[in-house]
Amino acid sequence: MWNMLWPILIVVAANTIYHISAKSTSADINAFASLSITYLIAMICSIIMYFITGEKNLFRELSKANWTAYALGIAIVGLEFGFLCIYRAGWKISVANLIVAVTLSCVLLIVGILLYKETLSLRQLLGVGICAAGLVMIAK
Repeated sequence: MWNMLWPILIVVAANTIYHISAKSTSADINAFASLSITYLIAMICSIIMYFITGEKNLFRELSKANWTAYALGIAIVGLEFGFLCIYRAGWKISVANLIVAVTLSCVLLIVGILLYKETLSLRQLLGVGICAAGLVMIAK
């Protein structure tokens, strides 16, 4: 059970810090300058964690990367920039991520069906309906 729970706790804690930080980022700084600092710190932390895990040859490991590492980098910049813009536009922290998360969940359900041949159960279909109803109620 703990093996299933601790990653969720890390994501929730990191996401909480992330949204507080994104909402608190000064509107005076260029978003991409701020993201440059963010990714410099992320790179330093990642390199430190790499060596803490006992690995020795970073360049050998980097040579194993495929297109997904690059695509993930681009996606993360899009996420970060998007959330900075969301909060700079005046969205409430309690609403913006909820709308994004519900919308993303519905999109990923479709992606799962189309790309990964996952099946859609009646329960999932009802969940999508409830999510849609929730979005309507939040928007009012």
